[in-house]
Amino acid sequence: MNTAILGISAFYHDSAAALIVNGNIIAAAQEERFTRKKHDPSFPEHAISYCLKEAGLSLKDINYIVFYDKPFVKFERLLETYLAFAPRGFRSFLQSMPVWIKEKFFLKDLLKKSFSKLGGVSQKKLPPILFTEHHQAHAASAFFPSPFEKAAVMCLDGVGEWATSSIWLGNQNSLKAQWELDFPHSLGLLYSAFTYYTGFKVNSGEYKLMGLAPYGQPKYVDIIYDNLLDVKEDGTFRLNLDYFNYPTGLTMTHQRFHDLFEGPPRQPESPITQREMDLASSIQVITEDIVIKLAQTAQKELQVDNLCLAGGVALNCVANGKLHRKKVFKDIWVQPAAGDAGGALGAALAVWHEYLEKERTPNIQDSMQGSYLGPRFTQAQIQAYLDSINAKYSVLTDDVFFKHVATILNEENVVGWFAGRMEFGPRALGARSIIGDARSPKMQSIMNLKIKYRESFRPFAPVIKADKVQEWFEFEGKSPYMLMVAPIENNHKLAMNEKEEKLFGIDKLNVPRSTIPAVTHVDYSARLQTVHPETNPRFYQLLDAFEELTSCPILINTSFNVRGEPIVHSFEDAYRCFMRTEMDYLVLENIVLKKTEQPAWQETANWREEFALD
Repeated sequence: MNTAILGISAFYHDSAAALIVNGNIIAAAQEERFTRKKHDPSFPEHAISYCLKEAGLSLKDINYIVFYDKPFVKFERLLETYLAFAPRGFRSFLQSMPVWIKEKFFLKDLLKKSFSKLGGVSQKKLPPILFTEHHQAHAASAFFPSPFEKAAVMCLDGVGEWATSSIWLGNQNSLKAQWELDFPHSLGLLYSAFTYYTGFKVNSGEYKLMGLAPYGQPKYVDIIYDNLLDVKEDGTFRLNLDYFNYPTGLTMTHQRFHDLFEGPPRQPESPITQREMDLASSIQVITEDIVIKLAQTAQKELQVDNLCLAGGVALNCVANGKLHRKKVFKDIWVQPAAGDAGGALGAALAVWHEYLEKERTPNIQDSMQGSYLGPRFTQAQIQAYLDSINAKYSVLTDDVFFKHVATILNEENVVGWFAGRMEFGPRALGARSIIGDARSPKMQSIMNLKIKYRESFRPFAPVIKADKVQEWFEFEGKSPYMLMVAPIENNHKLAMNEKEEKLFGIDKLNVPRSTIPAVTHVDYSARLQTVHPETNPRFYQLLDAFEELTSCPILINTSFNVRGEPIVHSFEDAYRCFMRTEMDYLVLENIVLKKTEQPAWQETANWREEFALD
């Protein structure tokens, strides 16, 4: 008899649903992809409906529903924090309590009502609703799908109920908590404080801070260590809360923090100065230092060869790359949906392996199926839509399709690539991607300013055939989820002249660093995605065709969206994004569309106002 478990994360940010049947991951998706609201925190009704449809099940067929958090424990933390910091934070207390008492304190009732309405069943006939701890869900999402029988598990984020950093031992089908650091001492919130201070949005702009770091110098490291936090040799740390406002306030930092760095926070969308670059560089260095020390401690205490990572900090691919190169562990596996969305999957897996005590057989790759766990569409569905809007297109068979797209890319065209099941997690991995020629010196600028409509400093990732990685990058192993940064191999680097060496900040941007300049960051690094024929054969075939044509097995890969918009979900989303931007071609499965051949596109309003800037 089948056992179906539905996991959900909701009501904070990045709501998602995941479905497993007999321990196998069937489907997982974020709510934002369906509603088109980035980081949508609402009840994930569309994601749930999709997961059920993918499995051919109704809500009546589900054995357990599980939520990724324990709201009563979180409520306890909020109350204790407000009491500890009283009378400071009273305004924040007054704002948050009505919401907590009305909705989150009675979360089980809210979930029952929502599921009852969604499934058309009475609340009495719903399956049991269970709750995992937040970091337990993260740890389960990291270890259970990993290829390891036994591993240390490190979860680092802003905060769950109390935990902000936790170490676990995963062994077969069990996860045992070892120790944790608790709120308000949080590496994730420290990084978010600098995200806020440098003018980016908390919970979405942290990756911008990471991308900005190589333009700066880590000149604030000593000031941060002397004033903001105390880090022990084992990586454990305490923050000096005199400088932070997040425990009780409505902002991340306050005046004492601003005085320390000699100025107020940068206003969003205002020019980025050398100060922001140097702050980004400094907090990145400190984050890497803490991550590496914590990992060394976990290895020393647990004496295991492998490490699994999850939590929002695990999306810091620069820190992951440094940890990988340090060889603290023989191998590292990072959950591709490392943030709160992945908690939905982790919660479901925790019920199967821990609550139901079911055995686990690790997959030699991993059991995430390349993270291609979202909806797919048929060629017939796509053609029916294109015909309805009088779009002009060609349908190509595989024997000419890959060579044709490779030729288009070789001519420096930007291509929207829509193929197979949508990715689960924040990265586009070759299912909902915008791709281009990594050898082109102008492609980074074109993609940022004319396609994505975003800040010019933002780097792009190379996507490379897995078997060619070591010819181009100083990297051993796999990086299928774009969660490792690696240096370019020396023989592909381009030396800078004396004048170029003296450039600072954004002035460094337009100096080609390698033979693949569009994906080489200013510090000669790249955020690597390895493509494997086992998990994405079509994307691998495209890279193969491009290499045959150009001798280069690498393309640019960035997410199929514009700034502020979630990654596209459907072919309608893809066509709309294609027509709104200066993309040259659109590929929908085996269908190819050229921009100049399409009928005129009519907008009813200024579409850029649809999406809040990220």
